[in-house]
Amino acid sequence: VQLQASGGGVVQAGGSLRLSCAASGRTFSSYGVGWFRQAPGPEREFVTAISRSGEYTYYADSVKGRFTISRDNAKNTVYLQMNSLKSEDTGLYFCISGHQPGVVPTSPIGVTNWGKGTQVTVSS
Repeated sequence: VQLQASGGGVVQAGGSLRLSCAASGRTFSSYGVGWFRQAPGPEREFVTAISRSGEYTYYADSVKGRFTISRDNAKNTVYLQMNSLKSEDTGLYFCISGHQPGVVPTSPIGVTNWGKGTQVTVSS
């Protein structure tokens, strides 16, 4: 499954953005999807993830209560609604699928195909 993130931009602290992760391929609904971000520096950190049916969601402590992940399998798209944005949310956001059907990606370890990502900049 090939994924492409979009929807980033510049927003003031306290504002909102919605990111989209569009997938190609008919098996999208078989895969969990995760969002990760990379602040200036080499490391990527887990943000949130969703199971293939959307029944289960997972969040990093730093975004709980502010971010919401959802998916529309009919549209082959996963969404990340980000509210109450903070300057520390600034980064390049990536979406990836699990390495096999049913797996929900919650760790960046071993991931090699990250795609281009979408930049989110929160100004204070």
